Amino acid sequence: MKRLILMRHAKSDWSAAGDDHSRPLNKRGMASAPAMGVWLKSMHWLPDEVLCSTATRTRQTLDLLGLPNVSTRFERSLYLAEAEEIVDALRAATGDTVLLLSHNHGIAECAKRLLEDWPNHPRFNDYPTCATSLIQFEIDDWSKLAFGSGTCVDFAIPREVITSDD
Repeated sequence: MKRLILMRHAKSDWSAAGDDHSRPLNKRGMASAPAMGVWLKSMHWLPDEVLCSTATRTRQTLDLLGLPNVSTRFERSLYLAEAEEIVDALRAATGDTVLLLSHNHGIAECAKRLLEDWPNHPRFNDYPTCATSLIQFEIDDWSKLAFGSGTCVDFAIPREVITSDD
């Protein structure tokens, strides 16, 4: 069995100078990413491999998750990637639990297409910033990954996991 943590980057700062690729996280994003890291730990879903877009906001999201340091590949092809490109990157993965950090609209489309059945969640369809799906596949090698073959174990957004004590 293979497990996928499919995450959209946290909220970015549209007022920041520079090009889209170098846009950083905003204050809300800086709070959301650590909360999602705590949630992943509480769910006992820790990656043993990470595939991450090279954009500043995805790198910052990854750093702020506070997860153990594991084999990480920063791939330019994941920057604004379509669903097919995301799956192509996953097919080259070697870990049993892979965290893939990328961008919308491709990440939302990928989540929808990978799952046999969508979760009953009002925000799954639009996949807001830092939205995260936990997906299981009954495969022994990522090269066998196919659309429509995943089972959604859980789906969460930061607003649901941030406690009033944070």
